[in-house]
Amino acid sequence: MKRKYPVLEYIFYSNYFYGFCAVALSIEASLQQRFPLNDLLFYFLSFIATILYYIYPYARKRTPGSSNPRTRWYNRHFRLIFWNQIIITIILVAALGWFIYRYQQVLLSMPSFQWLLILVFPLVAGLYYGINVLSVKYNLRKIGWLKPFIIGFAWAGLVTVYPVLYYCIVHGINYEITFIGSLLTLKNMMFVAVLCIMFDVKDYATDSTYKISTFVVKIGLRKTIFYLLLPLSLLGLLTFMAYALTHQFLPGKILLNTIPFLLLVAAGYSLRKRRSLLYYLVVIDGLMLVKAACGIVAMLYF
Repeated sequence: MKRKYPVLEYIFYSNYFYGFCAVALSIEASLQQRFPLNDLLFYFLSFIATILYYIYPYARKRTPGSSNPRTRWYNRHFRLIFWNQIIITIILVAALGWFIYRYQQVLLSMPSFQWLLILVFPLVAGLYYGINVLSVKYNLRKIGWLKPFIIGFAWAGLVTVYPVLYYCIVHGINYEITFIGSLLTLKNMMFVAVLCIMFDVKDYATDSTYKISTFVVKIGLRKTIFYLLLPLSLLGLLTFMAYALTHQFLPGKILLNTIPFLLLVAAGYSLRKRRSLLYYLVVIDGLMLVKAACGIVAMLYF
């Protein structure tokens, strides 16, 4: 069967798009926290680490007979993805090794709470896939209602906390937890969590079969959209508006930052109809890139 969108499939199925989203959101968060941008190494590490993380469940083994178009794509390109995973892992380990060697004195002198911030996000992200060592088996992914917030938490750490923490390490300055930083971390966490709940709509049949109690499985599609997705999106918009008005943001800055929330509402409402996997990957996940672009332009020009 002829594939309609081979280029789109490669960009989105291979998860390179998530890497671009991670870089864009990191730049947005740095600007919003009034920090200079980091060097290319940080964005390169964010890019390849994100790709590596999302490729992991597909690169381990083939899944013949699957009806999932992304899984079928991975089956066709298994050797390419396998070696892609190996090469990215080697590059990531080498780059991290160089970073640790270069800044070892700063890292050794860091307070414990900074180490906690460094370790907690990859730890939670790792537990999402689960551990299976000897008789210990644990998987946060099976806690369906918690799954979106786990992913949102990991993304918020990568794109909001890490850019500032990395800058502080490189420049030998103390990292401080700020109100705006905490607010942005929460905002990014909730934004990604809402997108994940939308993805659970796509996975309703599979999650129901495996008895994973996502919000869609527990309360149904209509209630998920009208009682959860739309209220959370509107709450995020109202929270931003309240903050923007009390801090006297310029109208252009307010307008640009409201666009992602309005699109979030529209995307949630659009899920009343059945959508393809590419719709979720391009349109739903694409909102991360839209949010980053709007935030970056708002900070640079307003």
